[in-house]
Amino acid sequence: MSQTLLALLAFMPLLLAGVLLIGFRMPARQAMPIVYVVTAAIALFAWDMTANRVLASTLQGLMLTVAILWIIFGAILLLNTLKHSGGITAIRNGFSGISPDRRVQAIIVAWLFGCFIEGASGFGTPAAVAAPLMVALGFPALAAVMVGMMIQSTPVSFGAVGTPIVVGVSGGLDKAGITEQLTASGGTWLEYFRLITSEVAIIHGIVGLLMPLLLVLMMVRFFGANRSWKEGLSIAPFALFAGACFVVPYMLAGVLLGPEFPSMIGAMVGLAIVVPAARRGFLIPKDTWDFPESSSWPDEWIGKLEIKLDDVSGKAPMSTLMGWVPYVLLAIFLVASRTIDPLKEALTSLSLSWSNILGEAGVSGSIQPLYLPGGILLAVVLVTVALHRMRGSEVKAAFHESSRTLLGAGFVLLFTIPMVRILINSGVNTADLVSMPVAMAQLVADSVGHVYPLFAPAVGALGAFIAGSNTVSNLMLSDFQFNVAQQLGLSTAMMVALQAVGAAAGNMIAIHNVVAASATVGLLGREGITLRKTILPTIYYVTAAGLIGLIALYGLHISDGLLSG
Repeated sequence: MSQTLLALLAFMPLLLAGVLLIGFRMPARQAMPIVYVVTAAIALFAWDMTANRVLASTLQGLMLTVAILWIIFGAILLLNTLKHSGGITAIRNGFSGISPDRRVQAIIVAWLFGCFIEGASGFGTPAAVAAPLMVALGFPALAAVMVGMMIQSTPVSFGAVGTPIVVGVSGGLDKAGITEQLTASGGTWLEYFRLITSEVAIIHGIVGLLMPLLLVLMMVRFFGANRSWKEGLSIAPFALFAGACFVVPYMLAGVLLGPEFPSMIGAMVGLAIVVPAARRGFLIPKDTWDFPESSSWPDEWIGKLEIKLDDVSGKAPMSTLMGWVPYVLLAIFLVASRTIDPLKEALTSLSLSWSNILGEAGVSGSIQPLYLPGGILLAVVLVTVALHRMRGSEVKAAFHESSRTLLGAGFVLLFTIPMVRILINSGVNTADLVSMPVAMAQLVADSVGHVYPLFAPAVGALGAFIAGSNTVSNLMLSDFQFNVAQQLGLSTAMMVALQAVGAAAGNMIAIHNVVAASATVGLLGREGITLRKTILPTIYYVTAAGLIGLIALYGLHISDGLLSG
């Protein structure tokens, strides 16, 4: 079989996922089992992998799936706990009265608070939380969903306390093989992983600086009485100020602390600076912008559901500070667990590991339930239950809602991640073939050549659009991007960083997220209208990131010492 045909066969699982999910509009829960079966068949019959290695790769993927689901469960449980304790209502009330200008409200409520929710929860929750919050403040439902979707960009790579990087990039790369190369050149995996994290934070910081302004410009253009881009420009100084207040601490956290904290720290610092500044009118223009009268709104702007306040009847109103305390505790607990060595040792002491699964060399997995963000999130939930004096029925409701969400996400991941691990582990076979991601990389490198870095973020975005997840896009494509970089003799860390940034931007057009946000405000069935709008900021994001990649790789000649291709 020719190398080109083999490479096309390697692409088949990704192409099939796209055709089933986009072309046939098949739900992921139906499409991904089919893709897994096709991947296993290609591995067995075209790549000559042994059945034992395919099974071992599947088991390795299932262990990784459990780790991801543990994080998802903790993140969603904390959000639902706050919903039922009255914490989200308290946070929402704290936003009222800052400014009557809808542009200011969108920047603070959607961008800064939404970025914080993304950092703490991820998995599409920011739009699902911010959209109903904005409707409660008087935004049209369609505007709230569009703005909510635009949150799913800069903070996403470090969403759910870093899951897309911690799990997506780590799980998507051939860690054992890369560690061998690093050791030979005097490096370590931790140093390499930190380099990727730093580059992701810096690229996002540069591109994300303009996102609050772009968000306002689009809201004013599509939902203003005059449909004018210019009405958004008068708030440009405040929007850029808010953008800088988020991205500067965000980048510093990414470089200095690692992948768990940038989005939360950037948002907390941003809120602490921007909210008082807005109250004082700092950089806010004299003209106050608002939507047209609600009686004149087109039907497509209006959701079918009324936004109901959380049911916290029979309770004394909670202060805004008390509503925020669990998220502040989460940030403190996470930082402590990653920086205080005795605590880190205690949390990592419980580890469920399986080395050389089924006797297959290099196919291993481990789960550290206490050290993973899921364990930290669960600890914060327990503190919140006591702190907010929650009733048993409220805790039960939060647990029930979170479990239901988990089942939906879990079924898809049960097939997606094992499929990815088969791709990655396919380099060991009886036909002496390179792994499937390497075969794909060789084809792409030969076809596109040295301008490929310009397209790397778009490839990541396409993965997120297909899979509905930054984490899954990174799992599917990180090794592919790594291998393209090696083929071209470029920095592998930078290419993987471009993948992660593009996959984050792709969340703006991820159908799963649009559906989740639309459902919260009664706009189901109108997802296409939102997607046609959010494609604009997505194009901006992947193009800007690609240009930064070209400049970094060919202008600044950034290297990472891992050039064996």
